[in-house]
Amino acid sequence: MLTRFFSTSRKVLTGSILAGIIVALLCGMLQFFLSYHKREAKFDTLIIDLRVYMESYFSDLKTSIDTLQPFTLSTCQDVSAELTSRAAFSVNVRAFLLVRDNAAFCSSATGPMSVPMKELIPDLDTTKSVDMALLPGTPMLPDKPAIVVWYQNPLVKGGGVFTSININLTPYLLYTSRQDEFAGIAVIIGNMALSTASGHLINVNDLHGTPIRSATLKDVPLTINLYAQEWTTYEILFALLFGLICGIAAGTLSFYILNIRLNPGKEILTAIKRGQFYVVYQPVVDAKELKMQGCEVLMRWKHPTMGEIPPDAFINFAEAQKLIVPLTLHLFELIIRDAALLQTVLPPGAKLGINIAPGHLHSENFKDDMREFAASLPPDHFQVVLEITERDMINQLEAAPLFEWLHHEGFEIAIDDFGTGHSALIYLERFTMDYLKIDRGFVNAIGTETVTSPVLDAVLTLARRLNMVTVAEGVETPEQAAWLRQHGVNYLQGYWISRPMPLAQFLKWESDVAIESE
Repeated sequence: MLTRFFSTSRKVLTGSILAGIIVALLCGMLQFFLSYHKREAKFDTLIIDLRVYMESYFSDLKTSIDTLQPFTLSTCQDVSAELTSRAAFSVNVRAFLLVRDNAAFCSSATGPMSVPMKELIPDLDTTKSVDMALLPGTPMLPDKPAIVVWYQNPLVKGGGVFTSININLTPYLLYTSRQDEFAGIAVIIGNMALSTASGHLINVNDLHGTPIRSATLKDVPLTINLYAQEWTTYEILFALLFGLICGIAAGTLSFYILNIRLNPGKEILTAIKRGQFYVVYQPVVDAKELKMQGCEVLMRWKHPTMGEIPPDAFINFAEAQKLIVPLTLHLFELIIRDAALLQTVLPPGAKLGINIAPGHLHSENFKDDMREFAASLPPDHFQVVLEITERDMINQLEAAPLFEWLHHEGFEIAIDDFGTGHSALIYLERFTMDYLKIDRGFVNAIGTETVTSPVLDAVLTLARRLNMVTVAEGVETPEQAAWLRQHGVNYLQGYWISRPMPLAQFLKWESDVAIESE
């Protein structure tokens, strides 16, 4: 048995560990996937917003330059003041230069000048309608890289406007530097690039890493590269931690479920060991004087987490798991513990009704259990009545000699819930019973126009002919009690008299009833 126990425990432990590992891997991978999806969405949003922002900026810049194109037909003295004013109020613009005959003749920063474009910006192609270049600096800010943009004037030979603008065109450059997952961005024009990783211009071939996103602006030859780490340390640690927590939770839950499934009776045995079961007592009174002549002992289970568990649930479960015998023996122990106090309120010969399941009735140790139980009670005070539910199947060949033995040992037998099963008349015909307990379904029908009342009349007539004492269960109203008393029922039991009570309340109830009767 011990070998089997340890083998089962190993299976439970192994299964729980495997379940925990599988769940940990699945949850960790799911977290990686969600992080990846979130990163991808963030990158898509950033590159789109960055492209839209810069395209909008250059579109506004072209609109401003278009208003300056007519100035290429004038002298620098005539337009110098206006040119300077336009540059001052243009965002990020360092200077506007007017070009005619492929030479810059007027600057918003320095005024009149005469410098061929090939000397000023060798990389700029003035034959194109739009061209751009990156400069390491400008005369006014020699250490600050800038972008120069050329817009051709088709109406003037070799003429147009070009402007130098600051490289920090967008706050997204600052945004990327504040995010752990971003490594930076690079602005690329031609073969030159400026990135957040370097403070000066570099060749495109010297850019390190593969961009996570890349976008080329619609109207100008400028490309934006976005760089990011494959995975951040935070995301990796979070995914591992999430997977670990899920794995531990799954392993623990799996261990609990497997333990319950492979040891289905463990809950009941644990409850017995920890004293979670307790007994309640429901008074039984004689119908004539309404004085208590005994009580039915009922078992209850208060689970520490699930609360009160219905008796039908745990009794049926105990029978299915072959645990009804230890559960009944525990009931005997609880009754023995209370017997001394019960003796003070119950008269000599008081009936103690106790439910016995067929599983215990036919067990090998049943007779020894009953002898030990009777010997542990106060001598010659209680009359133990074993209640056998009529719905339960008993072995008829074994039951007859068992019932004879019980009568010989001084026990009495009651058939419980009479009329609700399949073999009521067979029980009455083949076995000697002392009490017939009428099911509450018949009692509830009293006073209603149903076919049940005539059946109840027939049951009472049958009990009288068989010399059986009758006990009516489920008496809830004075009308029901009056009808039963008029029709010769011997004992009453139900909420009209009292609900089942714990011992302390039962003792107080008896005391209160005794005072009232005086």
